[in-house]
Amino acid sequence: MTEQPTSGSQDRHGVRHAVIDGNWISTEIFLDQRSAFTIRINESDTALLLAVKVGQEYSFIKKIVDKTPPDLLTQTDNSGNTALHAVAQLGNVKIAKLLVDKNGELLSLFNNDGLLPIQVAANRCHKRMTSYLLDKFLTNNYSNLLEDAAAGSVLLSLVKAKFYDLALYLLKGKPELVRVNFSHLELMETSVSRSGEILELMAEEPSVFKSGTRFGIWGSLIYSLSPKTETPGILWKRLEVLVTPMKRIRHIKLMHHQASQLVECTFSLIKTSRYDTALATMKRPFLLGAQNGVEEIVTKILDRFPETMNSIDEEKHSGFHLAVMYRREKVFKVLRQQSIGQDKMFLIDNDDNNILHLAGYRAHQELLDLNRRAILQMQYELKWFKEIEGLVTSKEIKKKNSDEKTPLAIFNEEHANLVSTEIKWMTEMATACSVAASLIVTVAFAAAITVPGGNDSNGLPIFSNQTSFLVFSISDSLALVLSVTSVLSFISIFTSRYGVDDFLHTLPNRLIIGLISLLFSVISLMVAFSTTIFLVFAKKNPLILIPIIISACLPVLFFMELQLPPLLNMINSTYGPGVFE
Repeated sequence: MTEQPTSGSQDRHGVRHAVIDGNWISTEIFLDQRSAFTIRINESDTALLLAVKVGQEYSFIKKIVDKTPPDLLTQTDNSGNTALHAVAQLGNVKIAKLLVDKNGELLSLFNNDGLLPIQVAANRCHKRMTSYLLDKFLTNNYSNLLEDAAAGSVLLSLVKAKFYDLALYLLKGKPELVRVNFSHLELMETSVSRSGEILELMAEEPSVFKSGTRFGIWGSLIYSLSPKTETPGILWKRLEVLVTPMKRIRHIKLMHHQASQLVECTFSLIKTSRYDTALATMKRPFLLGAQNGVEEIVTKILDRFPETMNSIDEEKHSGFHLAVMYRREKVFKVLRQQSIGQDKMFLIDNDDNNILHLAGYRAHQELLDLNRRAILQMQYELKWFKEIEGLVTSKEIKKKNSDEKTPLAIFNEEHANLVSTEIKWMTEMATACSVAASLIVTVAFAAAITVPGGNDSNGLPIFSNQTSFLVFSISDSLALVLSVTSVLSFISIFTSRYGVDDFLHTLPNRLIIGLISLLFSVISLMVAFSTTIFLVFAKKNPLILIPIIISACLPVLFFMELQLPPLLNMINSTYGPGVFE
């Protein structure tokens, strides 16, 4: 119990300022009386607590700790926080070592919120501090402090902070600490609050799994080559210095690997429970996994507990429904492959919506894909609707929900704004590209008339017998033909009727043809330009060929950098496999 100051105590106001200002002489005079270690020099804190909270230097705090008897280091503030709680909140490992070395009991003290110092550090995402305190628990005979609900609480705090490597360290280093007290992990009950359930927490974080992370072309290549380790080889480290994203992508891959291992460990704990109890536990993680597209968790649950296919939420949505509502094609494909629970695809929810009604609504959560362009969003929505339409009967296609709307009526109503937005985007895109293509037409046509080097007295080009001139003629002709094709393709977009079904194939086809033609017309124009310079100047000075090639490549590379990723995305979406293939 913290004592209140007596009338003979030094003025608390002066001591408080001395601690805040780091005045050791005044503070030392105050600490010379034993009662000073329990006196609150403000409304809540002792001198040690205040020094920690205001961020005093290590040397100043060490002097206070050295003078404080070990048993009095456990003094708390009004929130029940000890000095170690306060240090854990700030993440200062050096001061934490100072406190723990003098009184290890600080590790086991809970504050008024029922949190240990290690949980405070994890909640503040101080990984070094959390790692240090966990190591103290597991390697220095403090494991007896992790008893009863504390084992589960510490594990949950590590999972919430996404410290999956530390959670694995806890589970693999001292599995009995958690296994014995597994009921305290709140995985044995279904509740509205999901904060205490490991698999639910992970199912709510799709980005910590590979299925929930999207990369571009280069990012995917780096990801596939990255090692799943905290300490890669020397060559990889040097490459990370040269290519900055490599380190970030490696850490992402490592996190994915650790998350998958943690799921495996969690299932190894679950299988020690009764099957019916564990099956009831899997309901919410399964539905959350289907909703958030966490293919890894959904697949693992169905492998161990196939009956979870029959799970539905309070609105009578099954896993199929959630996968459709949130556009999780990989999860939907996994569900389709199951031998039981297929009837749950055809359930009617509380609003009399069947699965096709749900496909007609806009996606409940916008999918982040930096390579996707606006037109593909409408195409994507159409492909989903068409795919689901092919799975249901004509009766369900015409069925009305509680609002007396058919699935098609819902689709048209929900996507009206998206159609308008994408029409605007397409016309602006077509306008900009048409201008560029028209410029290339003009330049290519002019170059064809005024050939490099001019004509001789017979009207024939002077360089007509040279191979370079043949290259010029072919490339200039290609530039002219391809740019005209591009212009015509973009003009056809302006004259389109913009029906909803046109966004599935017709409009993407025209946009793809226009962009491909424009890309190759730019390449052809640069080749024609390069050969012209070569014919006119390079014979006198062959070294001029080097800057010619470099200057010709720059606009092509720039164009490809900006337009190639979305173009490939469009091609894959239009001509690639279906949504569920």
